[in-house]
Amino acid sequence: MLRLPTLFRLLAFAVLIAFLVQPQWFEPLLRPLVQENAPAIYNQGSLLQLTLLHLRTVAIATAGATVVALALAILVTRRSGAEFLPLSRSLVNIGQTFPPVAVLALAVPIFGFGEKPTLIALFLYGLLPIFENALTGLTTLPPSIMEAARGTGMTGRQRLMKIELPLAMPVILAGIRLSVVISLATATIGSTVAARTLGEVIIAGLQSNNLAFVVQGGLIVAVLAVLIHDALQAAERSLGSRMGR
Repeated sequence: MLRLPTLFRLLAFAVLIAFLVQPQWFEPLLRPLVQENAPAIYNQGSLLQLTLLHLRTVAIATAGATVVALALAILVTRRSGAEFLPLSRSLVNIGQTFPPVAVLALAVPIFGFGEKPTLIALFLYGLLPIFENALTGLTTLPPSIMEAARGTGMTGRQRLMKIELPLAMPVILAGIRLSVVISLATATIGSTVAARTLGEVIIAGLQSNNLAFVVQGGLIVAVLAVLIHDALQAAERSLGSRMGR
């Protein structure tokens, strides 16, 4: 039997899909938010297409940040790379030091308008949580398990691939979850530099003083963030219980 929170999530997902596919069904709910004769449903593009493009941008940036952050965490947790920890921390903190808007402003003259500046901003912004969680996961492994792995004659590479990464994966996944949720919200500003994201809907609403557009864009991003957050959290719990962490 499904629990109540699960039912709410399934209902939220169903409503989101229905709104993206048939937004006109929800026009009566949004009509009170607009002035007379103003459109209540975003009419300057497909909400479904913008949502898919938004998710694609977040997925690409998060994948890149995961690869780089995980590689750095592995490097600095090896005996030969421990001295690079301060430098690695400085690198992954760049995204938190510069606001995404500033990164966009610096990237546009080099890469032009479009998706690329947004990808760079999201990539830099997503490095820190993934790196720190990967570092925590790899440095808090049970010593008894690591000693047993060495005692069986495993090489460093074998220990990393068969013991360390699987055991640390729930903690690493928590960092990826945080990075994804941050990127989902931050990606909306990419529309200020002509990236195709749900920020288009919000910006169109602000420019035309159409509150319904702003609500649509904001709610879609919020529901996506909640659903993806919960899905990744469930994956963390599943991995954690399987790995005994």
